[in-house]
Amino acid sequence: MGNRFICMTKKDVKENGSRSKRIGRSQRKLLAEEEFLHKQALSMALHQHQLSQRFEGSMSRRIGSTSKRRNLGDESFSNGKQVPEILENIHTKKFILINGEGFGAWCWYKTISLLEESGLLPTALDLTGSGIDLTDTNCIATLAEYSKPLIDYLQELSEDEKVILVGHSSGGACISYALEHFPQKISKAIFICATMVSNGQRPFDVFAEELGSAELFMKESKFLIHGNGKDKPPTGFMLEKEQMKGLYFNQSPTKDVALAMVSMRPTPLGPIMEKLSLSPENYGTGRRYYIQTLDDRALSPDVQEKLVRENPPEGVYKIKGSDHCPFFSKPQSLHKILLEIAQIP
Repeated sequence: MGNRFICMTKKDVKENGSRSKRIGRSQRKLLAEEEFLHKQALSMALHQHQLSQRFEGSMSRRIGSTSKRRNLGDESFSNGKQVPEILENIHTKKFILINGEGFGAWCWYKTISLLEESGLLPTALDLTGSGIDLTDTNCIATLAEYSKPLIDYLQELSEDEKVILVGHSSGGACISYALEHFPQKISKAIFICATMVSNGQRPFDVFAEELGSAELFMKESKFLIHGNGKDKPPTGFMLEKEQMKGLYFNQSPTKDVALAMVSMRPTPLGPIMEKLSLSPENYGTGRRYYIQTLDDRALSPDVQEKLVRENPPEGVYKIKGSDHCPFFSKPQSLHKILLEIAQIP
């Protein structure tokens, strides 16, 4: 099974120095707590240390039902203190968080913390070759191999147990694959600026507008990795750091970008070039929701709109001012949407 990342319990941070004229005491405390969380996550990534302690936070906050299309704006991450209501009537409390290309379980640390404080049970899995999973990405040739930690997890669930899957970016292909093979185990599937492909589509096709055609990319891209030798087909790819910053993190806090820069790994090419086989009786019966990010340079809002138009989900939500990584740039807005979807009967 893949590695799991569970955020540690947050501790109170002592304040030092005199009261600032510009920032009140309570606000300084929140900022100090945020600083502590960032350092904690960065330390975990640098030392490649897997945390296994689960914190089941107190029940706090409920988000009332609203329209299926929501446009959420600016909110900062402050340990979940801003979520205003008590959660009720959530039948499925387990959230399984799936990373996108190059990312790992580490990227969900804010989301994990907020969900736990709301009394939910999040688990972030490292896909094969992601995060601290030590598999050589050059050896991952299929979507089945790439998705194995998720598939293993679903297979171990009891017969009557269901989970909510959340997939980011190319991780959307993995939850689509899971929907096809384990529809009875999945209560809802949430795609965050993700590759919600149709039957017969490749995950790469979604990024064609930014990266060019698959054929051209395979021939000319300078980001390709030839793990089996230059005379053999490419096995993976990885963008340069400056390009990653511009495409993925144009609205993310500097400290989260620093965390990503020391944690991102190459992406195996085989899984994103594989055409998915999705049937109406399995994948088609799944309850899908899509979260659009409106300041996204990796997967433009126009492309995301095209995805939901061609493969309509049950609900569509929008986060204003979010880059390709809302778990960094708009964690509170993302959290509110996740809670709202969880409460849909």
